[in-house]
Amino acid sequence: MKIYPDKLESNLKQKILPAYIVSGDEPLLVQEASDLIRSQLKLAGYLERELMHVEGNFDWQQLSYSVNSMSLFAERKIVEMRMSGIRPGDAGAKALTEFAASAGEDTVLLLVMPRLDQAVQRSKWFKTLESISGWIAVWPIEAAQLPRWIEQRFRKAGLQASREAVQVMASRIEGNLLAAVQEIERLKLLSSDGRVDVDLVAEGVADSARYDVFGLLDAAMSGGTARSVRMVRGLQAEGVDLLFITAMLSRELRSLATMALELKQGSLDGALKKGRVWQKRKNVVSRCLREKSLEQIEVLETRIADIDAMVKGIRHGDPWDELINVVCALSGVEIIPKKTADFASR
Repeated sequence: MKIYPDKLESNLKQKILPAYIVSGDEPLLVQEASDLIRSQLKLAGYLERELMHVEGNFDWQQLSYSVNSMSLFAERKIVEMRMSGIRPGDAGAKALTEFAASAGEDTVLLLVMPRLDQAVQRSKWFKTLESISGWIAVWPIEAAQLPRWIEQRFRKAGLQASREAVQVMASRIEGNLLAAVQEIERLKLLSSDGRVDVDLVAEGVADSARYDVFGLLDAAMSGGTARSVRMVRGLQAEGVDLLFITAMLSRELRSLATMALELKQGSLDGALKKGRVWQKRKNVVSRCLREKSLEQIEVLETRIADIDAMVKGIRHGDPWDELINVVCALSGVEIIPKKTADFASR
C-alpha cells in the first residue's frame, strides 16, 4: 500500500502494518519519514530495534534469524534494514518474500532504500512485500516548490521570514534540505523577535563555518584565488564534510552551466534571470560567466565527480588537494591541469 509522506502519521496512528518501505534520494525527508515510523512504533510497544546495513555480500539469513529469535528485552521489535542499493539479489528477494509470507505482529520490518525504478517496482519480491507493507516514496523538493517548503519550515520553527529571505535561502540550499533545516535552527537563535529578513539570512550563513562554503564559492567566482585556497584549508581544518562542499559546488556549477547556455542564446540579464541570481551576487556571477565558457564549466563538473570518487576510494588522489585545484581553476588560475585518475582497484 502506497502512503503519501504527509499522510504517514495519521496512517500509523490508525493501524500498524507488518512492514514499511521508505525509498528516495533526499536524505532529510527519508530520515524524517523513518524517524516518524520508529517513534510511532515505539509508542505502540515496539521497544527493541535491530539495525542491519545491507551492503556487498550481506547474509540475508540474518533477517530470518532476527525475526524468529526471541527478544530478551521486549515482546515486540523493529528490524530496520538500510540498503545501499535497490536490488537485493536472489538471496535478498527470497528472504523478503519469505518474510512477507510469514509476517506476524511481534516484528515490524523497516526497509530504507534509494529511489526505486520501474523494474524494481514490477519485480515479484517487491510486489509481494508491498502487499503487506506501507510504501513511502520520498521525492525531492522541486526548485519551484522549494520556497514554499522553506517558508513552512520557518513557520514550524516559530519564525516569520520575509519573502526575499525565503528566496535567498532557496537559492543557497537548493539540493540540500538538511542544510536548510540546520540554517533555520541557527536563525532561530539569532532572531530576537521571531522575524527573519534577508540580511539576517546572509549574515547567519557567513558566520557559520559550515556555511562558509557559500563564501568559498563567491570568492572563487570573483577571482580570489589565494583567499579561496585559504578557505578550503580552513574548512578542512574545521572538519567540514568534503562531500557537502562538493555538493554545493556541483549545484553552483550546474546553475552556471544553465546560465552559460542561456547566454549563448540571449543576453546576460536574461541568463541571470533564468538562474534566479540574487541581486547582491549578480556582479560575482556575471564575472564568472564572462570568464568561463560553457565547455569550461562542464569540465569543472567532471572534476567534481573525480573528487567524490576519491572520497569513496574509487580513484587515487587527495580529494582536498583536487578541490583546491578545481577552486583555483574556477577563479581563473589553473595550478595543476586535470589528469586522468587511476582507479583504486588497479
